[in-house]
Amino acid sequence: MSPDVLDEVAAVADAVLFEGYLLYPYRASAQKNRLRWQFGVLTPDGDDTEPTGNRTECLLEPTDPATGGELHVRVRFLQLQARSPRTPDGAPVGELVVGGRRYLRFEEGVPRHVDAVLAVDDLLKGELTVPIRLPASRETEEIHDAEGAPAGFVDRECWPVTGRIVVSATDLPGPYLVYRLRLDVINDGECEPGAPREHVLRSSLIAAHTMLAASAGTFLSLTDPPRWAEPATQECVNSHTWPVLAGPEDRSDLVLSSPIILADHPQLAPESTINLFDGLENDEILTLRTLVLTDDEKAEARATDPRAAGIIDAVDALPPEILERLHGAVRSFRPAGAAEATGVQVFGADSADVSALASRPRPAEIPPERLPWWDPGQDTSVDPDTDSVLVAGVPVAKGSHVVLRPGPGGDVQDRFLAGMAATVQAVVHDVDGGVHVAVSVDGDPAAELQLAHGRFRYFRPDELEVI
Repeated sequence: MSPDVLDEVAAVADAVLFEGYLLYPYRASAQKNRLRWQFGVLTPDGDDTEPTGNRTECLLEPTDPATGGELHVRVRFLQLQARSPRTPDGAPVGELVVGGRRYLRFEEGVPRHVDAVLAVDDLLKGELTVPIRLPASRETEEIHDAEGAPAGFVDRECWPVTGRIVVSATDLPGPYLVYRLRLDVINDGECEPGAPREHVLRSSLIAAHTMLAASAGTFLSLTDPPRWAEPATQECVNSHTWPVLAGPEDRSDLVLSSPIILADHPQLAPESTINLFDGLENDEILTLRTLVLTDDEKAEARATDPRAAGIIDAVDALPPEILERLHGAVRSFRPAGAAEATGVQVFGADSADVSALASRPRPAEIPPERLPWWDPGQDTSVDPDTDSVLVAGVPVAKGSHVVLRPGPGGDVQDRFLAGMAATVQAVVHDVDGGVHVAVSVDGDPAAELQLAHGRFRYFRPDELEVI
């Protein structure tokens, strides 16, 4: 199988790889860059702050059981590379300036990937292991001034990263021919317990994610499976990763398993022309924020990272018509004609357009049974403002007061809120029947603004203690 088949999802996969790599405004000194590498970090054994591995399970329906076909696996991640400038006499410095060019101390991310092509028949016989071996490396760049005299050095150092990819397949019982694929990505490195995060990251797999391609089979969606596959889908276990169908919507032989929750067949916005390290967010905000940087800030951004320099140059050269395209795109999930009935605001329209829309007869409200299954209006039996849930036998609803007790395995940011008092703002139900409690943290100075925008923090009922 040609590895080119995975290139069809390269753009989205790169957005996953570099999501949060450099948060705008892209400068090394920017406050938002104090803590980087937020997504998909697999740390070595001995670190208890982040997972050492992730697991992907998905369903494969073979189209040629006689041959079994092949599975192309590609695991991608960033390897940390420390960049350190030195003076001509070898003394390390935080910044070296030569001929007006700045060389900053910084941690770069080097893209790495491991490929394997495995026969599905072999996977059905047992686990197959693919090693991940990245040796330590160190290189030195000698810097010269305009006259060619030695002016300093820039060292780039990587530490060894070791791990493995363990893949297997199981033929599920029942009348349908379907295999459950399991893929574990495991960091086999070691570190001292309690080691600082900057040391742990040196031997970590950062932004780790997996791409799969089947040569003789189709993958089944885990978020919208056929009805006959729902029981098998519910038995799939995915830890620290989220597999979705990838590539164009007419393809079902590609899967992207990401540490970021995505929908099936994710695509970058067609209006986006620049990779902003946050390619799955609002490109207009990021672009405008970059445009207002001062000349000194842009110079620092260019010295921070070659990719940051590319962003600054691309944004500075962005023509007005491309920037205008980033504003005003409306993508409604409702059936055609529902926008007026549901009060969808129309952006980028002139007064004549608005007057014409206002004079049109308003269609009748869409009956709940005609709404798509995921629309909140489809089920009128639930109401976040009045619904309640039992917590230790006590009904909890909007206005209830609770103490937050986040459980293990959740968002690491939730741990910061452990023991804090909060007020329940809503009780919501997801499409899988789960119940989540939306709260605002008492005493949070931003709570009023978050409430105005409908921004809450969500916890399971068993993570709450009733006051």
